[in-house]
Amino acid sequence: MDSSKIGNLILKLRKEKGFTQKELADRMNISDRTISKWERGQGCPDVSLLPDLSSLLGVNIEDILDGELTTNDFVGGNMKKSNYFVCTSCNNIVLSTGNATISCCGRKLDALVPTKAIDEEKLEVSQIEDQLYISSDHPMTKDHYISFIAFATGDQVQIIKQYPEWALQTYLPKRKHGTLLWYCTQHGLFYQLI
Repeated sequence: MDSSKIGNLILKLRKEKGFTQKELADRMNISDRTISKWERGQGCPDVSLLPDLSSLLGVNIEDILDGELTTNDFVGGNMKKSNYFVCTSCNNIVLSTGNATISCCGRKLDALVPTKAIDEEKLEVSQIEDQLYISSDHPMTKDHYISFIAFATGDQVQIIKQYPEWALQTYLPKRKHGTLLWYCTQHGLFYQLI
């Protein structure tokens, strides 16, 4: 750990939040001399203080310890290039339109890598008037089911949550061509082009 880098980051973030050293110290129940010491690079926050400091400054603990914030490259607005994350503990679904550091239930999540579906894995898609009817005979048990379906075009993504023990049947508005994605709790993220 580089205490100078950590101190510079704490100083920068404290000023961005509009806190004086005393205000930040009071919120953390420590002395303002301690904050000053950190910002001058003459020490680092105690491990027990990191959660409060992280919360007050609005950054991850990892970033504080690294002493820098990593910014993402601009990836444009193509929603077909979105990243999907699923928490294995609570099945929370997160979508990002670029690179992101995502955590849930105390664990860092990795972006799912979609696999192109072979014919046997594809969802059934038929057009009924101005809608697409999506269905599948994929197992929908508590331990093995499709958690969500997403339809991504260049400018939008529609996500439809699915539930175990319900038949997989849903409608989507007929739009231009796009990518149909779905997440199987046992086998991961799949896609097919429509």
